[in-house]
Amino acid sequence: MAVYTQLTQSDLEQLLSDYDLGRLVSFKGIEGGIENTNYFVTLEQQGKQSEYVLTLFEELSYEELPYFIELCQWLSEREIAVPYAIRDRNGIGLKKLKQRPAALQPRLFGDHVQQDELTPAHCASIGQVLARFHSAAESFYMKRQAHRGVFWWRRESELIADKLPVADAALLREEVAAFDQLRARPGDIKLGTIHGDLFHDNVLFQGTEVSAVLDLYNAATAYQLFDLAIVANDWCCNPDGSIDSKREQALLEAYGAVRPYTQDEYTAWPILARSAAMRFWLSRLIPWLDEHSEQKLKDPDELKRILLYRREHPGTLP
Repeated sequence: MAVYTQLTQSDLEQLLSDYDLGRLVSFKGIEGGIENTNYFVTLEQQGKQSEYVLTLFEELSYEELPYFIELCQWLSEREIAVPYAIRDRNGIGLKKLKQRPAALQPRLFGDHVQQDELTPAHCASIGQVLARFHSAAESFYMKRQAHRGVFWWRRESELIADKLPVADAALLREEVAAFDQLRARPGDIKLGTIHGDLFHDNVLFQGTEVSAVLDLYNAATAYQLFDLAIVANDWCCNPDGSIDSKREQALLEAYGAVRPYTQDEYTAWPILARSAAMRFWLSRLIPWLDEHSEQKLKDPDELKRILLYRREHPGTLP
């Protein structure tokens, strides 16, 4: 369920009075999200109907959102297809509705592709788009520390250690230490703005071409290669946790053709592929170990299997 805040026609019309986008025709709650309330909104102006998405932010505060609002507008201006807050007639994109931060965005069209239907062509397309995303965001003027980055995983891996089998707790500690060693001497691993959560269900396709990249609310300043590793672990994995070499090769070659890898990134890739698996294994473990949590959404063992495969079969960049 993704409609946590119910809106009326009057609520919508009050918000729309700040814009010059036309009259309200219809609106409908969007099912299937997790964190925010979303509505499809149809407006009509001069006989032409246009589609929008209204998002009410249920977890992020008004003070936390300017980074994401500015980033999405920045990327959109550089022809990266992401949702962005439309500015009202006073130039304001971040609004407030029913005591919640809100943003009215153009509706982006395309289809989700299931994980078991992803092909090398899909992976090549997202590789190219992600490289363009990183290049476009490289000069973005705002910085943000990931809320589930290195400091978080150091702390949380220790907090849950006594709830885990001894081998799992040791595995987490080893992976945290491996990333710390890399971070101490990163060399010329490129740092920039990353998406941070680019799983396949956060992308829309038209055919095998990416038509939109969604849900940028985990974006942060981090290693660009870490972002690519998140994609590789999700888009190129098999049910048993192994990596499909054809899909991964297509992904990595397409990315590198747009944003060439640095020398130190060739060395860092096997470690960051493991770090990306560890980070999401950890974030899935926490609610599963909490008997009071209502968000046991995804199986943590899926990422553990990927991590173990990455340890046993270190990958290489093309």
